[in-house]
Amino acid sequence: MPVTAYLAELAWLGGGAPGPVPDVLIEVDAGRFSAVTPQAASVPPGVTRLAGLTVPGLANAHSHAFHRALRGRTHAGKGTFWTWRRAMYEVAARLDPDSYAALARAAYAEMALAGVACVGEFHYLHHGPGGQRYADPNAMSQALLWAAGEAGVRITLLDTVYLTSAVDGKPPEGPQLRFSDGDLDAWSERRAALAVPPGARAGAAVHSVRAVPAEVLPAFAGRTDGVPVHVHVSEQRAENDACRARHGCSPTELLHGSGLLGPHATAVHATHLSDLDRTLLGDTDTAVCFCPTTERDLADGIGPARALVDAGSPLCLGSDSQAVVDLFEEARAVELNERLRTERRGHFSAAELLHAATAAGHAALGWADAGTIAPGARADLVTVRLDTVRTAGAAPADAVAAVVFGATAADVWHVVVDGRVVVDEGRHRTVPDVAGALREAVAAVTR
Repeated sequence: MPVTAYLAELAWLGGGAPGPVPDVLIEVDAGRFSAVTPQAASVPPGVTRLAGLTVPGLANAHSHAFHRALRGRTHAGKGTFWTWRRAMYEVAARLDPDSYAALARAAYAEMALAGVACVGEFHYLHHGPGGQRYADPNAMSQALLWAAGEAGVRITLLDTVYLTSAVDGKPPEGPQLRFSDGDLDAWSERRAALAVPPGARAGAAVHSVRAVPAEVLPAFAGRTDGVPVHVHVSEQRAENDACRARHGCSPTELLHGSGLLGPHATAVHATHLSDLDRTLLGDTDTAVCFCPTTERDLADGIGPARALVDAGSPLCLGSDSQAVVDLFEEARAVELNERLRTERRGHFSAAELLHAATAAGHAALGWADAGTIAPGARADLVTVRLDTVRTAGAAPADAVAAVVFGATAADVWHVVVDGRVVVDEGRHRTVPDVAGALREAVAAVTR
């Protein structure tokens, strides 16, 4: 395979760099960066010029692909997370492997257009109506793996354990029956049988302390050692109250006592935490994944992002319910939410937020060799235009801040994943009509 060369007008190389570097020659061989030359003095023939700011591929560390069908249908009106959940269950009840594949393919293509190179799919919709197993027990998982491949993004499939509907051990009911394998042994057996293609990895997840009994958590921890493990943690105050009433501790304390926290683990949301919770997460190097556009849409609350990072927890970002698919919006919302909470500005630099959207997200999904533009790393590139109505006027030295605090997914112009061009001039290479694909896929499960 011949070496492909790009010349980035400006590039943020990652690794904590505060600002962009001009005229960066980036060479790609066999899906990885083979050479990166800042301020290149000479340019080889046939180089592809990337106008704007080029950054490493973005990582969407927390996604529920089928929630994309809810956009525009659940945002108005009153209620809470719990009322929204009823609408979500209605969509879950209608999906089958074919409709799931079509919806996920369109959702992942939308992510690619937004610069996402890798998605962490928190997957709990395992079985048919009433919990009936498909002929292939992993048919729904295979639908997601196929969809990511078709959309041109890497995927970490976070296969989720879901055994109960409440902290008190109440069994699943209604659409929740589709989520449950019955017990941990059945979950382990099904997960072990999953064939994972190139460009994908198998992780694992505990849906929440509501959905997995406390006595099961240590065994789960033992069976998932060495793979990425994600958990919904303290998204709702009601979850904390129920856990304390049942176990005499917070969800974070329960997970810590079960051996589930650590560098391989990611606490998703981590919204309503005590000082002890933050200490436990930070001291164990457990990552936290904030999903601000979903958390504000569902009225979850504002999590303590700065305090968690200062305690030692790496920060990554996710789109969760797909209310918005825009990692730049997720990134700046972390800072802007802190400003609203504290009435003070300047909690996170643009470089810190971009690191959360790139290298930290990839690490949380088990791709430590991605998220930076450096020799040997996976060749993921996202080029953001600096001449749109949202980004025009920024000085080159301020391009990183201009993108993080002003750009949107609509400004993404060129995307490369593992050396393959996925988006060119704002158009998806393999899903040419993403909007049409979304309309058809959503209509199939909501009509």
